[in-house]
Amino acid sequence: MKMKHYIYGCLTAVLLSGCGTYKHMKQQLYAPYERPEVSTQGIVRDPLSATDTLAVSDTTSFGNLPWRSVFTDSYLRELIEKGLTNNVDLLNAALNVKMAEQQLKTARLAFLPSFTFTPQGTISSWDFGKVNKTYQLPISASWNVDLFGNLLSQKRAAQVALLATKDYQTVVKTNIISAIANMYYTLLMLDSQLKVLDDMEELTKNTWDLMKLMKDTRIGYRSTSVQSAESNYLSVQSQKIDMQRQIREVENSLSLLIGQPAQTIARGALEDQSLPSEFSTGIGINLLANRADVHAAEMQLAQCFYGVETARSRFYPQLTISPSGIFTNSAGAGVVNPGKILLNAVASLVQPLYMKGQLTAGLRVAEAQYEQAYNTWQNSILSAGSEVSNALVQYNAADEKGRIEAQQIEVLKKNVEDTKTLMTSAGNTTYLEVIQAQSSLLSAQISKITDDFNKMQAVVNLYQALGGGAK
Repeated sequence: MKMKHYIYGCLTAVLLSGCGTYKHMKQQLYAPYERPEVSTQGIVRDPLSATDTLAVSDTTSFGNLPWRSVFTDSYLRELIEKGLTNNVDLLNAALNVKMAEQQLKTARLAFLPSFTFTPQGTISSWDFGKVNKTYQLPISASWNVDLFGNLLSQKRAAQVALLATKDYQTVVKTNIISAIANMYYTLLMLDSQLKVLDDMEELTKNTWDLMKLMKDTRIGYRSTSVQSAESNYLSVQSQKIDMQRQIREVENSLSLLIGQPAQTIARGALEDQSLPSEFSTGIGINLLANRADVHAAEMQLAQCFYGVETARSRFYPQLTISPSGIFTNSAGAGVVNPGKILLNAVASLVQPLYMKGQLTAGLRVAEAQYEQAYNTWQNSILSAGSEVSNALVQYNAADEKGRIEAQQIEVLKKNVEDTKTLMTSAGNTTYLEVIQAQSSLLSAQISKITDDFNKMQAVVNLYQALGGGAK
């Protein structure tokens, strides 16, 4: 056995001594992935500053908050918990992680030798004479010595592929949380708008009744005023039906998202919601770590990096050691003592010489895939910054519009009251002005509710854009 180890050692030393650049190639092929240079300065645009420069006072990101700290509504929390438990996409993402873990396990086991056991038995007789029984119990092994990092680069590629799969699982989780929150707030918005339509339905019905009374009691009061008031009343009723349809559709979609049959969704009220109003985006470089999709794109880049390493390693020799042992009672094949163990070992070296350009083409493809992954990663960083910028400007615009619309609603409410008073008492205004005042009030109230929702949606979008949902 000592002699066998000595022979193997000498053989390996001879093979490597014939390659004077082995040490240099080993350093090149065994090098781990390192992040390329990237600048994230200025990728988030300030929503108010004329210089487009977002001033950052700390490195704490709003996106680092646990989702329970952002979404405090008890009904919404329960829906998110159901979604994280039952959503099909998230369940499948977890299975993808398990598959990637098994692929990594396979890549790690590739460093070990493989063994085969092929027992054989033979019964023979010459001219119906004495029966001879022979048997063989061979065990053979094959070990691919990873001289130039082929197996190592494949293992490292499997490691970063697992990380990317976990990143995508986080992306799915983040998207589910955000989608549930957006649908929930959509329901609250529709509820509020439906309540406004209920109030407006009553108001327009009173106006219609007033018009009918005035037509019957005043000489010369035209029927067209009654018809216009009735049309306005019917229009509000039509909008109510459409609003109720939208509520049902959103409830059905939200039920599907959280993995339950379509049903009524228990919820609170829009005016009772409490969401953060102070935000910190953190420094730009945080997007590289906090955004799971950005990190996944980088892991794809790392995987392509190791793909290039694997393609390069195929140009170099492959050393395979194949030991075998056999226990047999056959006296043939040079076996002197039947019923004993025969050991054997073969070392083979394969050096590609001419592969019809396949190895070169494979390397060029791997390098092109690396460049594509690099471009995708760079673009994902810019996209993340753009999404943060959009969420910030959406919040600020909706907040500013909401304050203006609140003042407008107060003015229009008084306008409706004064117009009706003038029409019934002094007759200094027409029915058309009353209907126009009511329509303007309805439009402003609906718009105010929509902008309140937009502000909530901006909070959700900002939390998602900063990489939230991972906790």
